[in-house]
Amino acid sequence: MFITNDIKYIGVNDHKVDLFEGQYVVPNGMAYNSYAIIDEKIAIMDTVDANFTHEWLDNIQNTLEGRKPDYLIVQHMEPDHSANIVNFLKAYPEATIVSSAKAFTMMKNFFGTDFEDNRIIIAEGDTLSLGAHTLTFVAAPMVHWPEVLVTYDTHDKVLFSADGFGKFGALDVEEDWACEARRYYIGIVGKYGAQVQALLKKAAGLDIQKICPLHGPVLTENLGYYLNLYNTWSSYQPEEEGIVIAYTSVYGNTKKAVLQLAEKLKANGCPKVVVNDLARCDMAEAVEDAFRYSKLVLATTTYNAEIFPFMREFINHLTERNFQSRTVAFIENGSWAPLAAKVMKEMFEKSKNITFAENTVKIFSALSEESSAQLEALANELSKEYLARRDETANKNDLSALFNIGYGLYVVTSNDGKKDNGLIVNTVTQVTNTPNRIAVTINKENYSHHIIKQTGKMNVNCLSVDAPFKVFEAFGFVSGRNVDKFADCEPLRSDNGLVFLPRYINSFMSLKVESYVDLDTHGMFICSVTESRVISDKETMTYTYYQNNVKPKPETNGKKGWVCKICGYVYEGDPLPEDFICPLCKHGASDFEPIE
Repeated sequence: MFITNDIKYIGVNDHKVDLFEGQYVVPNGMAYNSYAIIDEKIAIMDTVDANFTHEWLDNIQNTLEGRKPDYLIVQHMEPDHSANIVNFLKAYPEATIVSSAKAFTMMKNFFGTDFEDNRIIIAEGDTLSLGAHTLTFVAAPMVHWPEVLVTYDTHDKVLFSADGFGKFGALDVEEDWACEARRYYIGIVGKYGAQVQALLKKAAGLDIQKICPLHGPVLTENLGYYLNLYNTWSSYQPEEEGIVIAYTSVYGNTKKAVLQLAEKLKANGCPKVVVNDLARCDMAEAVEDAFRYSKLVLATTTYNAEIFPFMREFINHLTERNFQSRTVAFIENGSWAPLAAKVMKEMFEKSKNITFAENTVKIFSALSEESSAQLEALANELSKEYLARRDETANKNDLSALFNIGYGLYVVTSNDGKKDNGLIVNTVTQVTNTPNRIAVTINKENYSHHIIKQTGKMNVNCLSVDAPFKVFEAFGFVSGRNVDKFADCEPLRSDNGLVFLPRYINSFMSLKVESYVDLDTHGMFICSVTESRVISDKETMTYTYYQNNVKPKPETNGKKGWVCKICGYVYEGDPLPEDFICPLCKHGASDFEPIE
């Protein structure tokens, strides 16, 4: 298989494996990927599992057509990728192994030798020339082993991403990428979100046209889709709005409560309700669901003054993978002394940004009038924003939405007649309350100013503290004149026809422009309120909170150059070109400051 004119696929498919890493069910097998870069010199990228030695060596021989490889580049030392290093050198004794110092230490452990006379030790930023192709090596420690390197081919603009962007499943089986890639990522790499984030920042400065992982298909189109998913997963943000109910039930009473809750949530407009019986489902699938959706309900029995074993196992899987930034609710069942909710809550004590539901359902053996009322209260609490989003159940005159105005950060949405637009602002103020008037100030250079001046209407979305950095990237770093900022989502609309954000807001207000004040570089729109909804009780995102907790901290230690004040991108070198444009936020050189 040709990746490019000079890069060939030489990997193998494994349909005999039933459990990957001894725990993950792989009904469609696995792919162990290896690649050959053919130039004046030839580099082989990684080996394959020990069960496929001869098939892999045949692939090399048939691909090279009589030529011999010069290098074996070892990016990752897990045995499914490194098992055939010795066999490769037996076949090609004149070849040189290229890898990190930690990888050679591991080779000594695996094979009894670190190939001291036949190796090149590389580190972050080192390069290797094959002729037309120059390979640049990027350290990726703990993604997901400490020795990992990824490799960028500057000629064909290909990123060899080691285990990153991999998935379960052999390459000769058609299946959805995201489902098996998500289960793979969360199970294999999920604990190391910070390390993946660091790698994504490095990758942002590269012109990547193809991604070649060690598992799963070569990614060649719509790379932004895959990069955005990895950014979401590694920053521990929910991928979709929805509620997962994970439960164990001994005699069926807890299950009955769970099924009732699920029906109440669906009736309240929850966009997705997933129910998992932890004693019977694939545990890895249940863990995947918990990371995929925004809220989690845990329902179990008190068992030996503890909790049911499958529930303990499930929560352990979550916490050891840094489960965070979610709402968690509890249903406990016990015939005489329910303790399950207390035990489960304590298991999350080291987890970050977990919001516990105010209502806990306490069942004594079977649902009663009292516990049924608690179930109803929990359903309504978890559904508050869903009810507020639906026209038929929303309170559209909830003027307490105005209480969420402060020196916060907002997304102002508008529409130019062809597409929806959104802009980050921090200049929203209530100026009078009889009648209610809101002032919104917008820079004249922004496309939103032009739209609102023409249409006379806007929505102000009050961002809540759970809003991730990707929201600011989407609405603060690019112009709506050139980019459709809502292309990848199903928009929700208020009565004025404009979009309001489906997530990451605690309220919104629909505004009608009553007057305009010209402030030279900016324009102030004085508006009346035509609709106002409170979506959630989460705190409003302030500018200080954004700076301290959301905006990525630039990695400037040991670096010389310039850092973008907007997004933190680091430009190494001096001077900074006057026409330099930040590759992340697209701001110019004037928004950079020297690294001190």
